[in-house]
Amino acid sequence: MKSFVPLFALAAFSSVAWASSDDVFDGIRDALSYSGYDNQVRARLSGTLDLEEYWFQEPAPQLIYADKSPLFNPRLTLFLDGQIGDRVYLFVQARADRGFDPSDEKLEARLDEYALRYTAIANGALQIQIGKFGAVVGNWIRRHGSWDDPFISAPMPYSQLTAVWDVSPADSADELLEWGHLTPESDESDEYDDKALQLPIIWGPSYTHGISVSGDIGKIEYAVEMKSGSLSSRPDSWDSSASGWKHPTFNAELSYHPSPMWNVGISASSGPYLLPSAARHLAPNHGLASYRETVFGADFEFAWRHWQVWAEVYRARFENPWVGNADVTSYYVEAKYKFAPQFFAALRWNQDYYNRVFTRTEGWAKWGLDSWRIDFAPTYRFTTHIQLKLQYSLQHRASLNESYSNLFAVQLTTRF
Repeated sequence: MKSFVPLFALAAFSSVAWASSDDVFDGIRDALSYSGYDNQVRARLSGTLDLEEYWFQEPAPQLIYADKSPLFNPRLTLFLDGQIGDRVYLFVQARADRGFDPSDEKLEARLDEYALRYTAIANGALQIQIGKFGAVVGNWIRRHGSWDDPFISAPMPYSQLTAVWDVSPADSADELLEWGHLTPESDESDEYDDKALQLPIIWGPSYTHGISVSGDIGKIEYAVEMKSGSLSSRPDSWDSSASGWKHPTFNAELSYHPSPMWNVGISASSGPYLLPSAARHLAPNHGLASYRETVFGADFEFAWRHWQVWAEVYRARFENPWVGNADVTSYYVEAKYKFAPQFFAALRWNQDYYNRVFTRTEGWAKWGLDSWRIDFAPTYRFTTHIQLKLQYSLQHRASLNESYSNLFAVQLTTRF
């Protein structure tokens, strides 16, 4: 745990240095803002600097790609927001880090989002957006930024890897079990070797290219989009040139907002989960369209006084003519309580269940390990621009040896 000392020291120093200096950040905000042409053209550059460190039991869990613990993971995120008149809005998100997910790779820079939105009806009933942006499903994607999310890691539907690959389909249910390390010969210590090939139900915010139509009609919100990749597609394939447009993915969300306290929604998605390069590995007389990921989901939000509650549940199906339907259900429920204006804590319960597929060697068998995970995260905001977040996670998987794993993380965020 000694490796966490520098972040705690930096947090303490930052709080002392900036406790009464919000005007400094206000000056930065003004310097990075532009308004002209009678306020018809406006732009603002903002960002966050995240310094994270992870301690985990090897192999690295979830979407963490590192051989050894602890892992230090810095991230600089810049946001450009622009407005032209009342109807045209554009935004760009650029990041410099060690990979989209925490890893021990070298630092890199890239554009994660860039999109143009046009409000066709002034009251917001119809908006058209084109570019590269997050998926419309659920409620976590809308609040996944480090300043807004009460946790450091993503919920289980967005971070738990399955035995499904995108570079090639399993040619039998027995091979799918091998990829899931579920055969008698499997060694859990080897799980990290093929981790880079596995897919979750939804990969984080799913920043794929596409076009969307959305709007608000009274208490109803809707969104429909056509995207270049499935919800499970990995960050390396979020560029439309990697996945192509011959077999797009379609996502939809419909939500009902009866009062400021409540919001409930349903989501759906369908699209091929294999990369175009996997075409040579397909079953005879089948194309990429035969290997679809179909997802149905429901989400819930509630806010009352010091409480906020969120929940999502997803049922995903990975189709494979050689295997049949590989289904998995994943959900989470999280609650956040604000003890004081600067201090709050959150608790999250995650769980997933796998269906059975028919194998030649074992008959009907589950193609994944049923798992649960509990996350606890307290956060202290030193100022309106600096916060320190801790997280502890305990995960259990229903393997023969009833394996448990622990994760501890710390995140210092500066917002400007």
